[in-house]
Amino acid sequence: MKTYAQLYIGGRWLKPSGDGTIDVIDSATEAVMGRIPEGREVDAEAAIEAARLAFDGWAATPPRERADYLAKIATALKARTEELATLIAGEVGMPIKLARAIQVGGPVYNWSAYAKLAAEFEFEEQVGNSLVVREPVGVVAAITPWNFPLNQITLKVAAALAAGCTVVLKPSEIAPLNAFVLAEAIHEAGLPAGVFNLVSGYGPVVGEMLASHPSVDMVSFTGSTRAGKRVSELASATVKRVALELGGKSAAIVLDDADFPAAIKGTVSACFLNSGQTCSAHTRLIVPEARYEEARELAARAAEAFVPGDPKSEATKLGPLASSAQETRVQDYIRRGVEEGAELVTGGPGKPDGLDRGFYVKPTVFGRVHPKATIAQEEIFGPVLSILTYKDEDEAVRIANDSLYGLGGAVWSGDDERALGVARRIRTGQVDINGGAWNMSAPFGGFKQSGHGRENGRYGLEEYLEYKSMQFRAGSR
Repeated sequence: MKTYAQLYIGGRWLKPSGDGTIDVIDSATEAVMGRIPEGREVDAEAAIEAARLAFDGWAATPPRERADYLAKIATALKARTEELATLIAGEVGMPIKLARAIQVGGPVYNWSAYAKLAAEFEFEEQVGNSLVVREPVGVVAAITPWNFPLNQITLKVAAALAAGCTVVLKPSEIAPLNAFVLAEAIHEAGLPAGVFNLVSGYGPVVGEMLASHPSVDMVSFTGSTRAGKRVSELASATVKRVALELGGKSAAIVLDDADFPAAIKGTVSACFLNSGQTCSAHTRLIVPEARYEEARELAARAAEAFVPGDPKSEATKLGPLASSAQETRVQDYIRRGVEEGAELVTGGPGKPDGLDRGFYVKPTVFGRVHPKATIAQEEIFGPVLSILTYKDEDEAVRIANDSLYGLGGAVWSGDDERALGVARRIRTGQVDINGGAWNMSAPFGGFKQSGHGRENGRYGLEEYLEYKSMQFRAGSR
């Protein structure tokens, strides 16, 4: 069991103000796998003060020097790949093979990418008689989720540090151990005191203090739409900048000329990645009415290849959900789908055979789902796919856009240009064309109630920068 008894504030590991602790539960065994401090408001305030004191010095640090620190952090994390992958497989339930590549490989890449970007980014430009500069927004509160814990931390913290901001991080209490490993790597890299601070705890206590504190200049939050609304409400009192990456109900439209086996298999994989605990998961499969039976059979075959198992096994493709609460939530939605009359294609309520311990659910596909059905409208965050049908291309687009959310999506067609034309009509932040691969340099974020702001690459860096223009007399420069 991995136990942390201290918070990281002002460049030191400090005893928290209270004696409370939070147990971290292994998603596959339901055993306690770790323990962290339950930070309080006073701890958050101490971290904010440390970040405020460190800001001027860090903002004035040359970008290339900031880049060197980020590169050292990337190296330190890479050296602990196996430890981090094992922790995250336990915390979240992602199979170890995928956790190694995605949950650790992604963050290592992104710390290195932001090191490179910090060194190369043009923070100043001459515009007529004005010098326009990009300056760090200030002290940033990063409040992060449990589903891709280290990567979502990285996309906020690495980008903010590259921009010259100082940071207070509150990781999810469900998957926090990886954040403490990151803090150790940051300390090892010698980052100046107060530039990065870590306070673990619960959202209504630590998170609300960070979102409302007048000395915090920006909050970057990833999580549920409900919680994002609360963050915005608290932040509005001090008119601080807010970036939100929230829920999704992403649609994959399969056009009539698409390669159906590839499209259906690709959509099921995009739905079931990380046991469906992905905000941009393609959870609505929209197919031509005339080819529903074909799509149904292909989806069942693809889903049944995702056999749930131990996430620590190299052979496992589908692990458990992250928590008991999440298991209950997903089981409730599966039952709701049955009750509302959707066709149960495969899976269904209850635990998979032979897996009585752990937060497992059956990979589930529903067919002939009505566009207004609960399982077609609400984010489930589990391995549950809904198949909907359309009569023509316009109806397919209407169904895809009939959502509070707009985060991800896909279009499949035998013609990339036709797919692109449909993709342009979908109100969402990202659309994959015929299985196009994830691009770590492209902006990620949503429309509508999926939030605002962007992460990844230079778009993520720019979230943490303010513009300043300084005007000179004509001909003086």
